[in-house]
Amino acid sequence: MHWRAIELFLLAAVALLGSPGPGIAAIVAVTRANGMRAGLRYLAGLQLGLAVTAGVTAGGLLALLLAYPVLLRASAIAAALYLVVLAWKIGTAPVQAADGPSPPVSPWSGFALGITNPKAYLAFASLMASARLVDADLAGDALLKWALCLAVALGVDLVWILIGAALHRANLPPRAERIMNWAFGAAILVAAVAELA
Repeated sequence: MHWRAIELFLLAAVALLGSPGPGIAAIVAVTRANGMRAGLRYLAGLQLGLAVTAGVTAGGLLALLLAYPVLLRASAIAAALYLVVLAWKIGTAPVQAADGPSPPVSPWSGFALGITNPKAYLAFASLMASARLVDADLAGDALLKWALCLAVALGVDLVWILIGAALHRANLPPRAERIMNWAFGAAILVAAVAELA
């Protein structure tokens, strides 16, 4: 094992997987609107989707997607459509102080985002193509990179969930909550537009 390469890999993974994008915007918005328990359920689905995405990327799916750009475009459109629906749900979610708790978001919607998010495929492909972490064992190298990617994704997403939970617990007046719902919905719409760019 190359420990220096592993350190650099982890640093790159934190930067790529922890930077705001569709998944993180969705995690914060879902947790903000529905609370920590719903956020963790959503995160479980998202992490499962990311595990599949990282696995198929390690197995070469990105090469197929890049060889047939229509497949990558279809994935981007599917992710953008999902994000538009999520933006609508978050933007129009009931204001908790006035209307009670928001309806829960299922883990399956997190899974759908995890497997359709082109940003995730590109981030994982970049990480999988980085310097070898394990000599003379391609499968071991891919498996270690896959495991490290998932560990980093889980860690950074848990930090973002804590931010969403703090916003959920903040006892804001109904007008401020409504504005925050609209702002999160708008942020997710921006991510949807970025998926199509």
